[in-house]
Amino acid sequence: MNSLKPMLLTSLKSYDRSQFVKDVTAGIIVAIIALPLSIALALASGVGPEAGIFTAIVAGFVISALGGSSVQIAGPTAAFATIVAGIVAKDGLDGLVISTILAGIFLILMGFCHFGSLIKFIPYTITTGFTSGIAVTIVIGQLKDFFGITYPDGVKPIETTEKFKAFAENISTINTDALIVGIVSLAILIISPMLLKRIPGSLIAVIVGSLMVQFLPLKVSTIGNLYTISNSLPSFHLPEVNVQIIQNAIPNAFTIAVLAAIESLLSCVVADGMINGKHRSDMELVAQGAGNIASALFGGIPATGAIARTAANIKNGGRTPVAGIVHSVTLVIVLVVLMPFAGMIPMPTIAAILFIVAYNMCQWRTFTHLVRTAPKSDIIVLFTTFLLTILFDLVVAIEIGMVLACLLFIKRMSEETHVDSWVYVDDDTPDVDEQLKELPLQIRVYEITGPLFFGAADAIEHIVVKDFTRCLVLRMRSVPAIDSTAMNALFNLTKVCENKGITLVFSHVNKQPLNVMKKSGFVDFVGRENFCPNISAALKHAEELIQ
Repeated sequence: MNSLKPMLLTSLKSYDRSQFVKDVTAGIIVAIIALPLSIALALASGVGPEAGIFTAIVAGFVISALGGSSVQIAGPTAAFATIVAGIVAKDGLDGLVISTILAGIFLILMGFCHFGSLIKFIPYTITTGFTSGIAVTIVIGQLKDFFGITYPDGVKPIETTEKFKAFAENISTINTDALIVGIVSLAILIISPMLLKRIPGSLIAVIVGSLMVQFLPLKVSTIGNLYTISNSLPSFHLPEVNVQIIQNAIPNAFTIAVLAAIESLLSCVVADGMINGKHRSDMELVAQGAGNIASALFGGIPATGAIARTAANIKNGGRTPVAGIVHSVTLVIVLVVLMPFAGMIPMPTIAAILFIVAYNMCQWRTFTHLVRTAPKSDIIVLFTTFLLTILFDLVVAIEIGMVLACLLFIKRMSEETHVDSWVYVDDDTPDVDEQLKELPLQIRVYEITGPLFFGAADAIEHIVVKDFTRCLVLRMRSVPAIDSTAMNALFNLTKVCENKGITLVFSHVNKQPLNVMKKSGFVDFVGRENFCPNISAALKHAEELIQ
């Protein structure tokens, strides 16, 4: 059960004072990075700014304390922004809370069922496609605030396509003051990492943007104009629950759970490479589940491992979950002391921060590399997932993407399965094995290559027997697996051969196919004596049968 043991317990066994100092330093720095990001991601998710900090505090603490990674930093991430915004718009905050709690339960069950290793079966093209799609939806969702666009009363677009249409229709209402603040903030975010390595660019952009709005004659919307700011600590809240809300929440909960699992485990893999360590994937899923349940009950939104914040933790010396806990405690202090000043942050600055977040997560280099080098079937899955994420939502994108990927994989594997007849030759044919020349015409040999499953079972129909055939040898050394559909095809072939007076002989049947044949009664149906260990034994047995 070591896979379900929190990494904190392991880390504390050899913990010392020097590492504590490093963890505290890293935790404080990560908290400074997380502050503006948490506010920006909460606003992009359609909730109040404090909800983002609540998430980083509660989920960040629980996931660090229980997690399967030594260095994972959890909190709100851009991947959830469009999903959460859609849930809030349709089902309200209670719908979001229930969806997040159910997602947490799903994640805990996934961890206890040891599903941590199964996440790798989600194709890379799907994760790349929906990640790039989410980045596009974030950019489209922030165009309004960046340009200071004003929508008519009653226009509250929810879907990405609706947001883009509303932006295009009202572009004439562009606010030059907002655009100036947005451009300055964006420039700071781009340039500051080149000049100031230790100070987060988002923090500088927030300070400069706030000062511009306060001391220059600029008419720009701020967080305080749109939201009520509170510096109160997270409080426990139980949502109203009924059957209808739960039914509506299940698809959203499943999407949140799958996305949280993928994002957190990807972050763990990246972190492992940076510290030369190894995470416990099952424990990480349990921790993600517990963290999301706690976040929802204390006013937060869905959370998962944040790759950028985790990398910052590692680069600043964090090596144990203590750094993540310090990050959460630091944010509690920031919430109480500095939260009232968050109302001064201009909305174009928030939009600029999210533009950079979207750029960092879009993986455009990976996307273009896949388009240039991947097989056509993978490119189809990539573009399908990408477009569906933008045009519909992540639920549709993942469902159709997975179905399409599976169908294309089945097609590809079925093309690798083929049945080839041995060529019969005479004494005048050069460079041919003497055994082939000596093989009687009454014996026909077919070699099967590849897995025999429902997508390739029709390959058995390609086996043809002549009128003079008395023994059919099937060489199966290259068949790694077989399923019930292929077994049914073999039963039918055996009956056809039996009606024609032809004996079926099998050569070199591998372990999995042989077990399936025994379990189905096929071995007894054909006759155990007709299963031979290799082709030489099979041909010798066939010659004995025709004599």
